[in-house]
Formats: sequence, C-alpha cells, structure tokens
Amino acid sequence: MMAPLGRGIAGPGGDTHPPVPPAPPFRILHVSTGNVCRSPITERLHRHALELRLGGPHCGGLVVESAGTWGHEGAPMEAHAATVLSDYGADPADFIGRELLDEHVIRADLVLTATRDHRAQVISMGHSAGLRTFTLKEFNRLVRAIDPATLPEPDPDLPDGGLVERARALVGAAAALRGWLLAPNPESDEVYDPYGAPITFFRSIGDEINQALDPVVTALTGLPARA
Repeated sequence: MMAPLGRGIAGPGGDTHPPVPPAPPFRILHVSTGNVCRSPITERLHRHALELRLGGPHCGGLVVESAGTWGHEGAPMEAHAATVLSDYGADPADFIGRELLDEHVIRADLVLTATRDHRAQVISMGHSAGLRTFTLKEFNRLVRAIDPATLPEPDPDLPDGGLVERARALVGAAAALRGWLLAPNPESDEVYDPYGAPITFFRSIGDEINQALDPVVTALTGLPARA
C-alpha cells in the first residue's frame, strides 16, 4: 500500500520535506506617554533601520509597534516628530496614536520604554512583563555587552531568516545581564519628553533615539549599519 504524499514518500516534485511554517512574529513595542512624540519617532526609526539592514520592508518576522501610557487614541503624531522622521528618511505617514492596553503588553515579546516610569507602569500591568521590559537606553547598554557569537546566527533558509529565534535569545541574554550591568546614573536610562518644545529639541531627542537604536538593530539582525 502506498503511503500518502508528505509522509516520507517524495511527491511529484521529488521533495520529501514539507515547507517550514513561519514562526509567530516577534513583536517589539515602544512605549512613551502620549504616543505622539517619543514612541512614534522610535517606532518609525526602528522600522526604517530594519528595512535598511534587511534590504526591504519585509523585516524577518520582526513587528515594531508603539503605544502610550496616556495615549492620545487616534491622534496623529506631533508635527515636529514627523519632521524628525523625515530628516532621517523614515516614513511618518498614516500614524495613529494608541493608548497602551493589556493586549499590547500580552502580545509583545520585547517592550522598550522611554523612561523608567514607563517601564514601571508596563511591569505593573502584570502579564509576566518584567523580563521583557526595558527602557530603550537600558536595553542599548545591555545589548552592547552581549557577545554576538552567543546568539543564533541568521538563517536565510528559514521564512523569517532566523531573526525571531535570534531576537528571543537576545532578550533572554539582556534580562540575565540586567542585575550585573547597572546604569552609571538613573538619568542615563531616560529619553526626555519633547512635547511642546521647539524643533531643535525634537531633533536632539531624535538623535538620542537613533543612536540608542543602532546597536539594538545590529544585535537583532546580525548586520551592521550600512556606511
């Protein structure tokens, strides 16, 4: 009796291996207060950096989102925030502000906040968020201390390029380091709120965020920024 196709007998094409199903996406959630300044800048810069490293809009199963602890639900981002994104070549279009909800935290594999207060608010929501919630600058500091050789190598043969497994390993390694690699001072883990400030201050905050994201994106993708 012949075995049905797909159970060890080659089909007409001679392929004995069924396609590898894609892994669930790895969700990165950026959190600030109103979700109109810092977290939109961070979300869109993060997406832009991933697209530049990976050569297109398909980001290897990495999904980048944002929300605000006092989010202006349905609001556009601040005009100065959009200008900052345009300065970097990132796309500010079609952004819609969101209030941080339990479902956002539950779905997120990594939560990166603007400040320590935001981090505390996310963790206070529960959902075992403590080991996957960091301030952006805290995560930057921890990631720079992780040996890339200890992370899974990207695998172009996988549907997600192996980036989901690598991202999960990166978060675990960062959480393990947190108690050992402390900030030089509390303020060094903060990204201050530019709401209501002139464009010059928005640009300085954009530069802080962009610099903080660079080693994070390198660690996630295994690819340095293009010169």
